[in-house]
Amino acid sequence: MSKVNLTGKKAAAIAVIVIILLSVLVVYAMKWVESDKVTKPEREEHPVDLSAWIVDWQWKSGLDDLRGISDGLTSVQAFAAYFDDTDSLYFTKKHREALPRITEASRQGSLVHVDLTVVNDRIVSDGTTVQKDPTIITRLMATEESRSKHIDNILDVVAEYDFHGVEIDYERIDDSDWSNVTAFYAELYQRLDAIGKSLRIVLEPRTPIERLSLPEGPVYVMMAYNLYGGHSGPGPKADHAFIAKLAGRLDQVPGDNIIALATGGFDWSEAGKVAAVTEQRAVELSQLSLKEPQRDVASGSIYFDYRDDNDVMHTVWYADHVTLSQWIDVAQQAGYDNIALWRLGDLGQETLKELNRRGLD
Repeated sequence: MSKVNLTGKKAAAIAVIVIILLSVLVVYAMKWVESDKVTKPEREEHPVDLSAWIVDWQWKSGLDDLRGISDGLTSVQAFAAYFDDTDSLYFTKKHREALPRITEASRQGSLVHVDLTVVNDRIVSDGTTVQKDPTIITRLMATEESRSKHIDNILDVVAEYDFHGVEIDYERIDDSDWSNVTAFYAELYQRLDAIGKSLRIVLEPRTPIERLSLPEGPVYVMMAYNLYGGHSGPGPKADHAFIAKLAGRLDQVPGDNIIALATGGFDWSEAGKVAAVTEQRAVELSQLSLKEPQRDVASGSIYFDYRDDNDVMHTVWYADHVTLSQWIDVAQQAGYDNIALWRLGDLGQETLKELNRRGLD
């Protein structure tokens, strides 16, 4: 009988020890969970400083988007002033028609500043366009006198239309011109700053920023798109790794700078033609998709295939509100809360809602 009681006491003691050990394990597990929460916190979403371009060839739908997103924007860039055959700034008839409408819309709701974007496209006398002509840059940047004359031309246009600031989008710059170009950036910034105007500089992904001495003062905008496009086969305009890599490179540039993201997408035809498509157009084409459109994990972009009326196969990749939100997240995680959108025009309603939500009030 005593032996049975002893065995029972022993079992009870073991049970107590087990309960104590389990209690200790639970406490440590809770502490581990709390520690993990501290070392790996959930990222709090915060607003972005959002700007966007409106282009002259699609200004009406761009204006509709501006009205729909104005509460989320801090500035809009009127794209663009081109060049004529005399290397003077040139506005298309559409741009001259659009500018007062853009200015009017920018003053509705929240105040949105309007900047002028100058791009090195040349309008030939016969009406054709030479895109991103590097020879214009070579001529305009050649001497201090030629740069000063060009700056005078820019300031005259700024005064005529009362732009808040200027953005320079000179692309395909020859390596031999970079020292003159950076001098121009500094000189233009000083002239604009003296009259209370701002300056933004657009940088292509291929810009050799690692070896350039870019001046302090201007805000620099890195084009985080064109990963795939008219120059390549099908794919997204950007993916998460591409955006993160360019953000890392932009860290080397002085100032509080901007990551530019692209709306819309491209349509690649089996016949070899590549066409840019807006988000709304891509959605329309998706109704012809041979199967349910898919979302790419690496980029957040949507892609699908369809056959046109001539039985030619097409592949479309485009960005919707989910894509843009993911891209903004990647930029913010890399330290960039300033985002520029290329471009307004035929954005989806969900995209407008998302951008309004993400933008600063």
